[in-house]
Amino acid sequence: MNKNIFSKASTVAMAALALLLTGCRSDGGFDYDHSALYISGTENNPVVKFVVEDTPASYAVTVQATEKVPSDVRMVMAIDREKVEEYNAINKTNYYPIPEGAVELTDQEVVMKEGSAISSAAVVKVLSTEAFQEGCTYMVPVTIKSVAGGLTDVMTGSRTIYLRISRVISFAAINANSSASSNFIFDKPIPLSTFTYEMKIYPTGLANKGPQRYCALEQADETKALLLRFNEANTSNKLQVMTPCGTLMSNTEFANNNWYLLSIVWDGSNLLFYVNGVLDNSMTGKNPDGINFQRFEMGMSWGGYNTRQFFSHRFCEFRVWDRALSASEILGGLCGVAANSDGLKAYWKFNEGEGHIFKDATGNGFDMDWSKTSRAIYEGDMLPTPDAANHIEWVKDDINKCAQ
Repeated sequence: MNKNIFSKASTVAMAALALLLTGCRSDGGFDYDHSALYISGTENNPVVKFVVEDTPASYAVTVQATEKVPSDVRMVMAIDREKVEEYNAINKTNYYPIPEGAVELTDQEVVMKEGSAISSAAVVKVLSTEAFQEGCTYMVPVTIKSVAGGLTDVMTGSRTIYLRISRVISFAAINANSSASSNFIFDKPIPLSTFTYEMKIYPTGLANKGPQRYCALEQADETKALLLRFNEANTSNKLQVMTPCGTLMSNTEFANNNWYLLSIVWDGSNLLFYVNGVLDNSMTGKNPDGINFQRFEMGMSWGGYNTRQFFSHRFCEFRVWDRALSASEILGGLCGVAANSDGLKAYWKFNEGEGHIFKDATGNGFDMDWSKTSRAIYEGDMLPTPDAANHIEWVKDDINKCAQ
């Protein structure tokens, strides 16, 4: 690691720790002589990732003190499921309490010995993930329930650690093929006054020159479209985001062989573009007076352009919401979302792994049968493309993994 980078990171971390560990005086300043307890790992953020790939999986929770304690301190730790709802309400997130029976806490009484500044460990054990629902992100709040001994003051923001369960998920995806590029038009539209469009992409053929079309989501007549294309006007592997509310160019220069979650949000006044849950660009937009989403275009389907503007990639996880998601909601859906999420109107996981029928996970009836698609020959009439279904390429390997 570069020493300068390490030094700067250490300085920032120490400053953040000092800020957290200080107690507030009555005059609003900080008391650097304040002595208190806090759960290890909550110095900068009380939410900590707990990676679970196989079960049982364990996470050790310890308590630290800002200085060595003069006598033994005994603490009782507990899992408090109700704190998940409290955390969601305050932070506008959508975490779920882990199902009953799926987790246990052992060694609940921990001890910080005289002359020490760290306690023994309580151990959180995830016993099974069988009851976990797909698309749900689970959280285990572990809190200091009681304290007895030489030091009893606990920092308010560090009394509870929120263990966010990060499951390693394997999934199938579609490998783009220019011969499969076509359009599916649904029998009914999805009315949108505000929206969030989301999709995941794994580029493999970004060429840094000439437009390369990813997809379009639009009205039945191709108007009011969300159009995504890379390298428009030779923009160094940036993504052009065209919407009825305005057009953005990404600040991100995308790279091959990386998974990206793209989120395009319209809140009625502002157009926001997120990459992997991080705001990339935004603008004040124009109000399109309502959108009736009804058409999904895979790649660039116009005859001739389907090969000239084609680029190689994998894709999955297309979602259409009728509301503007918050940044925290977007970040919580990097691997997937619950099919019954508020405002989720259509959701194609593209994880069937075989065939040419793509199910709408919401149950709202927006399934796609790719043998019933159509394509225009340049500006001509739309012609049926039943053969496009024969060119759907599925792929599932070690690249298609997500840990959220």
